[in-house]
Amino acid sequence: MGMRISVAFPPIPETPTHIELAEQLGYETAWVYDTPALQLDVWMILALAAKRTDRIKLGPGVLIPSLRHPMVTASAIATLVDLVGEERVIIGAGTGFTGRRAMGQKPLKWAEFPEMIEQVRALLRGETTIVDGKSAAMLHWDSQAPDRPIEVPWILGVNGPRGLNTAAEIGCGVFTSRPRPDANYEKLDDVILLTSGAVMSGDETVDSSRVIDTAGPWVSVAYHAFLEQNDQRLETLPNAQQFRELVEQVPEDERHLHVHAGHLTHLNDIDREVVVGDSMFLSPFTLPEAEVKARIDELESHGITEIAYQPMGDIEREMRTFASAAGLT
Repeated sequence: MGMRISVAFPPIPETPTHIELAEQLGYETAWVYDTPALQLDVWMILALAAKRTDRIKLGPGVLIPSLRHPMVTASAIATLVDLVGEERVIIGAGTGFTGRRAMGQKPLKWAEFPEMIEQVRALLRGETTIVDGKSAAMLHWDSQAPDRPIEVPWILGVNGPRGLNTAAEIGCGVFTSRPRPDANYEKLDDVILLTSGAVMSGDETVDSSRVIDTAGPWVSVAYHAFLEQNDQRLETLPNAQQFRELVEQVPEDERHLHVHAGHLTHLNDIDREVVVGDSMFLSPFTLPEAEVKARIDELESHGITEIAYQPMGDIEREMRTFASAAGLT
């Protein structure tokens, strides 16, 4: 079937318009982040996009199940299905690196995550399940919601062997932003790489200000993640010590607010001090336009089946340039 090329967005006011353009450019799916501490409501943005499009698949990429009661999530999915049909809805779910950490909370424990997903899936199948110790079912009468069962694909934000095996066992695909070298995707039909970059043209280099401003918000996420996960890979990044020192100047109880400000959209004040051209190796698609297709082919050879590219900076420019370089237009 070949590599699928999709696009990812934060839920901001312009996103429905950008999704409309994504459909025109030939992108497969528009994934929208579930980041209420940083941007708008994912489901409202998806509904607005649904009214403006005819073909492109739509879904949260990825929803954080702890942010809403499972019945609320099931009803939101049913609403989107009612707007565009099952064939255009796909659901990504994750443990909440951004959606929870931006509020000072750790991601969900892996032991709890599959059960949370299964509660929503059971409700959508029309089953009675136990939520908070009581029986729960979608009581929607005829004409109040799409008929159950509502069958839509699920993609889980997992990376380690245990997560990959669980996803395969329950018939889900996986979302990843940094594939592990030892990852085995043989049992999975859908392996989606969430990624970004700055497609360079003319005499641009990784040190060009436009390139750093465009790809920098993606690059800075690695600094944020490695710091909060106590990952030794932080020490391999440019200006890592300076980054630690700047973060430690912020009162600990407010630190997460400053670290995550601008997450995946803008370089915040701390990021601007540390993210440089030498940091761009963290951004897979910060490369000349002529090299994009080869990078896509390389990722496909490693088992990736879909690229979800987040355009940043001049969003429409990046969408058009990446679509052209990837062979969509």
